[in-house]
Amino acid sequence: MNKRGRAIRAFFRGIARVQATFEIQIGPIHARGVPAILIGVTGIVVASGVTVMLAKTAERLPETLREARGLTDSIRGHRPPLNP
Repeated sequence: MNKRGRAIRAFFRGIARVQATFEIQIGPIHARGVPAILIGVTGIVVASGVTVMLAKTAERLPETLREARGLTDSIRGHRPPLNP
């Protein structure tokens, strides 16, 4: 039981050390400790959701990209003249 107790204490000390030293800095955003861990987990969950969404709508993606390209062309106004 003594070895098991030491192992558990060492495990929790390791978690506390990781929690204290975990740091994320993206531009002006700076997080350290628990908030940084929460930001990291949130990023993973969002990326997973985007991946699932893309997998479900993969067959419509080429059409969507073609329409988006047409929209940007019409907004920019860089169309070739009709009578060359």
